[in-house]
Amino acid sequence: MPGHVISVLLFLALHQLLVLPVVAYTALSDNFLRLVPSGGDDFDIDNGKLLAPILIPRVAGTPGQTAAQQHFLNFFAAELPEWGVEWYNSTSTTPVTGNRQIPFANLVFKREPPWVKEGQSNLLTLVAHYDSKITPNGFIGATDSAAPCAILMHVARTLDRFVTQMYDEMSALGEGGSVEMDMGVQILLLDGEEAFRAWTATDSLYGARALAEQWESSPHPAMSFYRNPLDQISMFVLLDLLGAANPNVPSYIQTTHWAYRNMATIEDRMRKLGLLESAPARPFLPDADKKVFRPPSIGDDHVPFMARGVPILHLITSPFPDQWHTMDDDGAHLDMPTVRDWAKIVTAFALEWLDMMEVEPKENSGARAV
Repeated sequence: MPGHVISVLLFLALHQLLVLPVVAYTALSDNFLRLVPSGGDDFDIDNGKLLAPILIPRVAGTPGQTAAQQHFLNFFAAELPEWGVEWYNSTSTTPVTGNRQIPFANLVFKREPPWVKEGQSNLLTLVAHYDSKITPNGFIGATDSAAPCAILMHVARTLDRFVTQMYDEMSALGEGGSVEMDMGVQILLLDGEEAFRAWTATDSLYGARALAEQWESSPHPAMSFYRNPLDQISMFVLLDLLGAANPNVPSYIQTTHWAYRNMATIEDRMRKLGLLESAPARPFLPDADKKVFRPPSIGDDHVPFMARGVPILHLITSPFPDQWHTMDDDGAHLDMPTVRDWAKIVTAFALEWLDMMEVEPKENSGARAV
């Protein structure tokens, strides 16, 4: 058989392996949805252990940035010690700092099967930026993006129990080691999303641009299934501008509309089961039946990754919240039922994506949502 034919057949076979996780996608049961927690008081703006510590200015290169980083590190070290942490640091000049290099630090928290080698696991990738805008002075950025960061911390904490059980059972049954089964999750907290002067291709996305470039140029060992860290991303789910009341999040990207539709279905099911607190005039995710798509036009941290072929699910409100880039984007202007509902919806989506029906708690297990 000619060499080029063998290459084509091998490519097609590998492609089929890649899509198997999508084919195996199993919806959570009503029972499981009822057990998805909301985070409760952990989202309190004054004392909540997830959100309150990051409702501060967090401009890159300032003490607020360092405080936010320490909050994330302390949380994962104390509550999720099995998650690995990686720093991806870079520096750049900005239009307002002249020749002075500003540090940007991306934090990646990862949980993957303990048996996998480098480049073997496919990773659901949940993303938010944690920096805040340099102007107006004292800007906090509660929706932009303290609340999304806190939501992702809640998602990681909820997933951990089920991921641990899944990995333990797979290990006992000898099921590890196949590409479609070796699923993991990583939380990307990106720095430097905000422009320092005005949004341009070079004055924005400092952390995301550096990380996408670094991952593209970091090949895995020769026998790895995935070429590099970008190739491992099964879906890049970006949360931004979330936490205001009555959000409207369109479906932006046709190729990942199926994933949007799955999340919209989760929201719809949760509302019908009476599991969500908010009562918006329309669903948070109203475009489940969308047929016509235009090229996405919102600049955000996904752009450098999408340009390199990474599949993107962009969860950002349109229109932007009224408090966008104003001093009103603070804790007091968050709608807490909406924040907690987003926490439930994104958590359920992640559980479903990772096929956690395999470890569904029994109705009489005593587990309950909080």
